[in-house]
Amino acid sequence: MRYLLDTHCLLWFLQGARELPAGVARRIEAASAANHVSMASVWEMAIKVGLGKLEVPYSIGRDLPSLLAGNGFVVLPLAFEHLQVVAELPRHHRDPFDRLLVAQARCEALVLLSRDPVFDAYAVRREWA
Repeated sequence: MRYLLDTHCLLWFLQGARELPAGVARRIEAASAANHVSMASVWEMAIKVGLGKLEVPYSIGRDLPSLLAGNGFVVLPLAFEHLQVVAELPRHHRDPFDRLLVAQARCEALVLLSRDPVFDAYAVRREWA
């Protein structure tokens, strides 16, 4: 299965947090899984670290790339196609990072791993549990 991890899902996975359901962790760790992390999530993390709203035990710029690669995650860059889909999305939700994740999941045919039910208003498959 091809997954796109929401930012909170990525953070909880990297931290081994108990908030991440065991079933979601198993999906991510499955040998058949192709896990993707959006550069939008990395950007969101960097903003929150800079604002003091998020603490992580690694440097976003120096350590995170190798941490992601070491866990087998593919970093998904932003593409013009993704941004076009963002421009055309209905206004169910205003969060720009979530809207980018919806667009990328749709364009790249990825299943979004997120606890946030706001994604259910869009034509995107979301799993959590």
